[in-house]
Amino acid sequence: MKLLVVDDERRIATSVKRGLEQEGYAVDVAFDGEEGFLSAKADEYDAIILDVMMPVMNGFEVAKKLRDEGVKTPILMLTAKDQSRDVVQGLDSGADDYLAKPFSFEVLAARVRALLRRPTDVIDTVLTAGDLSMNIANHSVVRNGTPIRLSSKEYAILEYLLRNKNRILSKANIMTHVWNFDADILPNNVEVFINYLRGKVDKPFPGEPLIQTVRGFGYMIRDEA
Repeated sequence: MKLLVVDDERRIATSVKRGLEQEGYAVDVAFDGEEGFLSAKADEYDAIILDVMMPVMNGFEVAKKLRDEGVKTPILMLTAKDQSRDVVQGLDSGADDYLAKPFSFEVLAARVRALLRRPTDVIDTVLTAGDLSMNIANHSVVRNGTPIRLSSKEYAILEYLLRNKNRILSKANIMTHVWNFDADILPNNVEVFINYLRGKVDKPFPGEPLIQTVRGFGYMIRDEA
C-alpha cells in the first residue's frame, strides 16, 4: 500500500515515513500544502496523512481542494491540539479521521490501518483468495494451513493483488502502488518480485496457480469463489 505524508515539520515527517516503511508501506513525503496537493493529484495513494498547520496551503485547504477535485483518497488529519473546532473543520473539509499532536507512532499506524479497511471492497482484516489468506493486522500469510514468510516488497505486492483480485494489474499499476515515487525501479523488477512470490505462494502447493500472467497486460489473482 502507498501512503503520502504531508507535514512541514521535516523531523516528524521523516520519522513517520521511516516508521511506516518499517510497517511495509511505500511512503512519499511533501513538506508544504501545495506540494502535498500536487502530489496527491499526480499519483495514486491509498491514504494521506495531512498536517493542518503548514505554509502555502494549510491542511484544511488541501483536503477541501482534493475533495472538490474528486480525489476520494482517505485522509488522516493531524491537528496541533485536540480542539473541537479544528476537528469539526477538518472533517467538514473532507478528512476521514483526525489525530492530535503529539501522538504515538503505534496509534498513528493503527489509525492508518483503520482507514485502509474502510473501502467497501475491504470489509475485514483478512484478505483471501482460494486457500490463501492474508491478515493485514499482523502481516501473516497462510496457504492451506501453511505459514508463508514474505519480504516487505513481496508482501506489499501480494496485498495489492489480493485487494484487486480478479482484476488485471499492469506493471505500472504495481510500481505506482508498491514503490515510492522517487524509487529507482524498472518494469523488470516487478517481474522479478512476481517470480519470488510465485515461488512461495504457488509452486509449493498443488493445483492451478493463484498468481496468473495475462500476456500483454499484467498480472492478476484469480478467485472464482
